[in-house]
Amino acid sequence: MTTSEATAVTPQRLMQMAWGYAPPLMIEAAIRNKVFDALNGGAKSAAEVASATGTSVRGLTILMNALTGLELLAKDTAGRYSLTPESATFLVSTKPTFLGGLLRHTSTQLVPKWLSLTDIVRSGKPARGVNEEETGSEFFEQFVEDIFPMSYPSAKLLAETLALPQAAKPVKVLDLAAGSGVWGIALAQSSPQVSVTAVDWPKVLPVTQNVVKRFGLSDRFQFVAGDLSTANFGTAYDVATLGHILHSEGKQSSTALLKKTFNALAPGGTIAIAEFLVDEERATSVMGLIFAVNMLVNTNDGDTFTFNEISGWLRDAGFTDMRSVDSPGPSPLILATKPK
Repeated sequence: MTTSEATAVTPQRLMQMAWGYAPPLMIEAAIRNKVFDALNGGAKSAAEVASATGTSVRGLTILMNALTGLELLAKDTAGRYSLTPESATFLVSTKPTFLGGLLRHTSTQLVPKWLSLTDIVRSGKPARGVNEEETGSEFFEQFVEDIFPMSYPSAKLLAETLALPQAAKPVKVLDLAAGSGVWGIALAQSSPQVSVTAVDWPKVLPVTQNVVKRFGLSDRFQFVAGDLSTANFGTAYDVATLGHILHSEGKQSSTALLKKTFNALAPGGTIAIAEFLVDEERATSVMGLIFAVNMLVNTNDGDTFTFNEISGWLRDAGFTDMRSVDSPGPSPLILATKPK
């Protein structure tokens, strides 16, 4: 083989990228047509799934073959389809780990805005930002509950990391930009000693209250309606959580928020941050780099950051002992301590 043959450039990767929109839309079509739910009880033929879901055999056959190619379905020698461990865990709507809401969020809320990316790159500003209360409340109100399963395993791990199940005295938790309440809920579930103050916009907070009520934890929550920059957080908290919020705030607002959070914590208190991190050169962390573009599309100043950047902001706010904890969610946890 000649050198030129070994280094030949092909369009294959670009061709794959050109069809990058297809997998999420196919998965969503299967979710909306109850395909994964229909297969939850065992293998079925396309005709059996069509009968169970009220869809066409032709449509289902083509769709399920494609999902088999994506390894989200399996097919036996008799042509019957079944779930894979991945789809059985995350794509069956009756399971607590269901992530179908994230796919709906992609197609209905994200893709339409991304279609304006060319103009957004020129201006550097979103067509309609979601990090301000006036324009963002409806956006978050519609999907925060759908992404509850994305953060719940990480929030449970945080409770264990902080040894909350062994707490012998009351633990006050501040859940900032609470959304579905997932972080406060998981910490409250870990110990009856935990009480939570959840802060979010007035139009989002009813969602938080409903989810907390569904988990039977209303008696251990109080709710503060307001913007993070102006709301009264209170003081003397043992734990403060910021679950995927810094990326929408941007550097200036994030540094101010971390300082405000520092002041709300008791000496010895811990801040826990979940964030999509990027590598120091911003060159190889593909998911984090794509999410930065998502922040360009959807926020005025948002971005994704490195561990060292966030650690520096924490240090400037007064925190010590910055450390990263691997989590089962889409991003690690960053913990830091307010000195005693």
